[in-house]
Amino acid sequence: MNQIEKKRSAWSWIPTLYFAEGLPYVAVMTVAVIMYKKMGLSNTQVALYTSWLYLPWVIKPLWSPFIDLIKTKRWWVNAMQTLIAAAFAGVAFFIPTTHWVQVTMAFFWLLAFASATHDIAADGFYLHGLQEKEQSFFVGIRNTFYRVAMIFGQGLLVMFAGWVEQGKIFPNLGASAAGGNRIALAWSLAFYLLAGIFLALTIWHRFVLPKPASDAPRSDINARTIWRNFATTFVSFFQKPHMGLMLFFLLTYRLGESQLVKIAQPFMLDDKAAGGLALTTADVGAIYGTLGVIALLLGGILAGMVISRGGFKKWILPMALAINVPDLLYVLMASLKISSVPLVSACVALEQFGYGFGFTAYTMYLIYVAQGEHKTAHYAIGTAFMALGMMLPGMAAGWISDHIGYTMFFVWACVCTIPGIIAALLVRKQIPADFGTKTE
Repeated sequence: MNQIEKKRSAWSWIPTLYFAEGLPYVAVMTVAVIMYKKMGLSNTQVALYTSWLYLPWVIKPLWSPFIDLIKTKRWWVNAMQTLIAAAFAGVAFFIPTTHWVQVTMAFFWLLAFASATHDIAADGFYLHGLQEKEQSFFVGIRNTFYRVAMIFGQGLLVMFAGWVEQGKIFPNLGASAAGGNRIALAWSLAFYLLAGIFLALTIWHRFVLPKPASDAPRSDINARTIWRNFATTFVSFFQKPHMGLMLFFLLTYRLGESQLVKIAQPFMLDDKAAGGLALTTADVGAIYGTLGVIALLLGGILAGMVISRGGFKKWILPMALAINVPDLLYVLMASLKISSVPLVSACVALEQFGYGFGFTAYTMYLIYVAQGEHKTAHYAIGTAFMALGMMLPGMAAGWISDHIGYTMFFVWACVCTIPGIIAALLVRKQIPADFGTKTE
C-alpha cells in the first residue's frame, strides 16, 4: 500500500473512531445530567447518580492490561461499539416506563463500562494502525473530532430534545400525553437517535478499520507474567518522588469544578422560584454544547501555544487561576438572577474558555509525572485519580446545593478552588523551566 493510500485509509477511520470515543462519554457525563433533571429528579439525586458513572474511568487501569493481551484491539473496538449501541437503545426504550430511573441507570452503567473499555482499545489501536510519524500528524485530528462529539452531544442532541419537548418538531407526537410524558418521549427519541448513529458507526468501522499485523493477541503471556507486570507497574507509580504532593494536586486541582459541573446545568433549567434561571432545554444545549465547547477548544489551543513557547513551569499558576477564578461568574448569575440568554452565554463562554486554558495544566502535569518506565500505564493511573477527583466531590454537590441554595453553593464551589491553586503553587517548584517547550 503506497503512502497516499495509507493516508486516505487513516482519514476514513480516525475521525469517526474518535467521534465514537467522545459520544458515549458526553452522553454519560453531561446529557444524562440534563435528562434526569428534566425528568424530575432532585439535584441531590442527579449529582449522586451521575457521579457514580465516573467509576469505570477511575478503575479502568485494573483491566486495561487484559485488553492488551486478549483478542485484538480491533476486536475490542468492534465489540464495545456494538455494546454501546445496545446500551443507548436500552436507555431509550425504558425512559417512558414505570421503573425508568433504576433501569436507565443500569444501562448507563453498562454504557460507562463499555465506553471506558472502548477508550483503552481505541487509543491502543491508534498506535497500531498508524506509523509513528502519522500518529503525530493525526493527533490534532483525533482531538478535534472528540470535541465534535462533545458539540453534538451537549449541543445539537440536547437542542433536539428541547425542540421535541416544546413541540417545535414532531408536534403531534404524544399529542394526548401530559407535558411530563412528552418530556420522556423527547429524551427517548434523543437516545434512539444516539443508538442509530452508533449502530451506523459500528457497521462502518467493521469495514474500514485496518488490520495491522502488530495488532495481534499475545500468545507468550501467562497468568503469572500478567500479574507480575501488573503489580510492578502499580508499585512503581506509588514509588515516585513527592507522591503525597502529586496526589494532592491530582485530587484538588479541579475540586471546585468537580462540584460546579454537576449543578451548573440544573441551575439553568430550574424554575426561578427554586433559584434557577428557568432557561429551556434547547437554550442550555445551545449555550453549553456550541458556544461553550468552542470556547473550551479555543482555550485549549491557546494553552498549548503559550506552553510551547514559555514552558509549563511559567504557565501552571496562570492556568490554575484561569480554571478556577471564572467560577465566580456563577455566583454573579445566581445572585442577580440573570436570565438573559446572551448574558448567560457570555458568562459560560468565559468560564469554559478559562476551563479549556486551565485544564491543559492538568494534562501537562500527568505527562510530567508519567515520565520514565511504564509511562503509558502511569499516565492511565494518573487519569484514574483525575476521574476520582471528579467523582467523589460531585456525588455530594447536589445535596449541598439542595440544602444551601444555588447562590451559596456557587460561593462554596469558589472556596473549594483554593486548594487547587495552592497545589499548583507547590508543584511548580518541581517542574523544570524548559518542560513543555518546543526545544524540550
